[in-house]
Order: sequence, then C-alpha cells, then structure tokens
Amino acid sequence: MGLYDRDYTQEDFKSQFRYSPQMNLPRITTVVKWLLLINIAVFIPSYISKPTGDFFYKWFSVWPETTQMSLQLWRVITYQFLHDRSGIGHIFFNMLVLFFFGPMLEGIWGGRKFLFFYLLCGAMGGLLYPMLALSGVLRSASLVGSSGSILGMLAAGAILFPHSIVLVMFVFPIHLWILAVILAAVSLMTLFAGVNQGGEVAHLAGMAAGAIYVLSDSWRERMKFKYSAGRWEKKISEQRNLHIELDRILDKVHKSGIHSLTLKEKRTLKKATKAEQMKNRL
Repeated sequence: MGLYDRDYTQEDFKSQFRYSPQMNLPRITTVVKWLLLINIAVFIPSYISKPTGDFFYKWFSVWPETTQMSLQLWRVITYQFLHDRSGIGHIFFNMLVLFFFGPMLEGIWGGRKFLFFYLLCGAMGGLLYPMLALSGVLRSASLVGSSGSILGMLAAGAILFPHSIVLVMFVFPIHLWILAVILAAVSLMTLFAGVNQGGEVAHLAGMAAGAIYVLSDSWRERMKFKYSAGRWEKKISEQRNLHIELDRILDKVHKSGIHSLTLKEKRTLKKATKAEQMKNRL
C-alpha cells in the first residue's frame, strides 16, 4: 500500500483539517494531554525557582560541554521537556502547536506510534547538536526545548496534508507545506547567522526526521510484513520438523521402550508434551 493510498490521504479525511471561518478546537488525545501536562509541570518549578531550574538544566539538558556529558544519552529525551526560563514564549508556542497538531497525528497513528515519533524527532536534534559542537563546527551551549519534536510534527503534517490551511498568529491563512518550507528556511538562515545554533540544529534535525519517518512509512510496513512472514514460516517449519521427529521417537519407544531414548530425544518428547498441554488449555 502506497503513501497516498492510505485513509488519511483521502479527501474525506483531509477535509477534517482544512480551514473554516469558524475556529474549531481539536479534541485532545491521551498522549498529547500527558505531553502538555509534563512539559508544564516541569516548566513551572524551573521558572519560579532558579535553583530548581539550574538543577534541571545541569542534569537534563543537552549540554555538550564535555564528551562525558554528551554520552549521557538520557539527555536526548529529557531536554525535550525543558524550556527557556527567561519567559513563557518558548513553551507557550511549542505547546500551542502540540495542542493543535498533535491530536491530528495521534488520531491517525495511535498513541504509541505518535509518542515514538514525537520523541524520535526531538532526539535527532539532541544527538546531532553535540556531534557538531564537539567537532568544533558549532559553539557549545545548553540545548532545551521541544521545538525539534514540534517541527517534526509540522513536517509530517506538511507531507500528509500539504494543502491543509493553518492560521499563522490566528490571522493569516497559509498552506501547511508552505509554512513548513518557510520555517525550514528561517532555521537555516538563523543557523548560518550564528544565532541559536543548537536550537536551529534541533529544528532542522526534527523536521528531517519527521519527513523521513512519513516518507519511509510504506517501506517500513513492507519490511515489518516480511519479517513477520519470515518468523511465521520459521515457526511452521519448526513445528513440522518437531512432528516428524516426534513420530520417529514414538515409533522407537513402541519398538524398543522408553529407556532406549537418548537424552536429546527425551527432551524433544518433553517439549512436545508441554506444547500439547498448552494447546489443550487454550
């Protein structure tokens, strides 16, 4: 099944996410709700208490100050739940986009797949930035924020629903794919200008991860099917061989008695007996 054969690329599905003059709030989904709550719950104490914020930054941000700190891999996940403490703008806009776009993706993928996708997009920025900083390409500084995950969602949405209309600043309507291109271009220009280098790397890495994830979906589904089919064929083959071996063992018992069996043959007989008992229980 190709990407554009899937339900969520059809007209009746896409129409749910098109612009209408009346602004409709999305129905909040489970994973999105918990992501919002965790981000806010982490931000509040770090915002009102400098020592708490310093502790969070020290142990949970991506901070490629040393190689050892860069190898603390939990940071590529935890940094996504920290935000700039100098104001509420950073977390506000990230959570706003999560609130509006997260339910769309969680609705078509399910909670588990969406959560994996969300954390993956953020993790790509958390992995790429330390590599560039430690190699001397970029300056080393602490990296916080869920922007990589957020822009990964926008990139995925731009591929799945390219002609959906979104309202920038709740006023200006624009196609989602155009918005994604503009945001990618702004991140590139800001990066080359030497401003917020870690953040812009996370933005671009998140968008790249989101795009690749969606575009490779059909390939991954085919690989998953081939793997499952291979496991099933292997299981059938093992069962067939077990039955053949079991028939030989039972014939040997009939002719020479159970004491004639080798240790390996006794283990095979015991294994077959257990399998039959489990089958009867089911």
